[in-house]
Amino acid sequence: MTTRRRGLRTRVVHAGEERLNGAVAAPIFRSSTYELGEPESFDDIRYIRLNNTPSQRAVELKLGALEGGDAMVTPSGTAAVWLALAHAAGPGAHVLAPTRIYGGTRKILDLLAAREGLEVRYVDLERPQTWAAARTERTRAFFVESIANPWMSVAPLDEVASFCRAEGLTSIVDHTLATPVLSRPLELGFDLVVHSASKHLNGHSDVVAGVIAGEATTIREIRVLANRYGVCPDPEACALLARGLKTLPLRVEAQSASALVLARALDAHEGVEKVWYAGLPDDPSHARAKQLFASFGTLLSFRARGGAERAKRLVRALELPIEAPSLGGVETLVTRPATTTHAGLSAELRASMGIDDAMIRVSVGVEDAADLVADFEHALRRSAVHAA
Repeated sequence: MTTRRRGLRTRVVHAGEERLNGAVAAPIFRSSTYELGEPESFDDIRYIRLNNTPSQRAVELKLGALEGGDAMVTPSGTAAVWLALAHAAGPGAHVLAPTRIYGGTRKILDLLAAREGLEVRYVDLERPQTWAAARTERTRAFFVESIANPWMSVAPLDEVASFCRAEGLTSIVDHTLATPVLSRPLELGFDLVVHSASKHLNGHSDVVAGVIAGEATTIREIRVLANRYGVCPDPEACALLARGLKTLPLRVEAQSASALVLARALDAHEGVEKVWYAGLPDDPSHARAKQLFASFGTLLSFRARGGAERAKRLVRALELPIEAPSLGGVETLVTRPATTTHAGLSAELRASMGIDDAMIRVSVGVEDAADLVADFEHALRRSAVHAA
């Protein structure tokens, strides 16, 4: 039986592993260059800038086994997004994207529009009947997030994939918040899957990296594009990513279970005005998440009563969660998207997206759920003392 046909937990441990000199843990290949041999082409020369060194290739085999395709590691998640878009849609092309999108991706799209004439048409993912009207003869790709950051809404991935196949568009999904543990978009018919591997895939808040997965020929073309621009990851990052991946299913399953417990507790608290989490039965994405995902995910957002000042006090009153950007690590992190993920956008644009200064995003770690609930309830009490 091949590695790709085995279970997810088995694949993350064994795929891409090579026992050198009997070592159970793979070494880190720090060399920037290798004996020439007889490469078939320029891109086959073994050199770190050409994205083919042993540490990189080992973790890419593991990622490919998880995603059900080929994979390439990049220096960051934004590099992965940029390369995917650059490959799918050249200068002057059109791209479809959701109106609610991660701030960093919105800035990439704005930059491509300004520098390369890329036109972005923003669509409502909840109104698929309007997508065709946004398409033009120059539309080349449709970019979505499987779970929108920080609204935690689940995209109609099956409908997006079907629409792109029918219209001849490249379908690209940012699967960072969901991970291959919840679903594998290539199986739904997506062409490209991108991740910020700094998040769940590594899981320990000590790596910056990205991932692109897709069909072998497409990934080969993207690798050549990255080679020309000098976009390549560090071997140390690749080795740490490979190590973190081995516990990915265990971490995500535990974090998702705790996120559901915390979301329910916050939803029932009189001091909380709104909770965004697909695991709640009255959440607009609940039915879709049950259909598409193995669980409801590790992140949630909420708004406490009392506005931005209450949110600031609440975050400061927390003891276990750390106020910091990023997500997906073993420790619980909290942040206000208006000051981090979407801080680079204008206040007017944030407001139109439904992000206000009081929204708090929570990336649930592997701590005991009961401890997290107690901490949030304590912080809600403390932050209410000074409420007007």
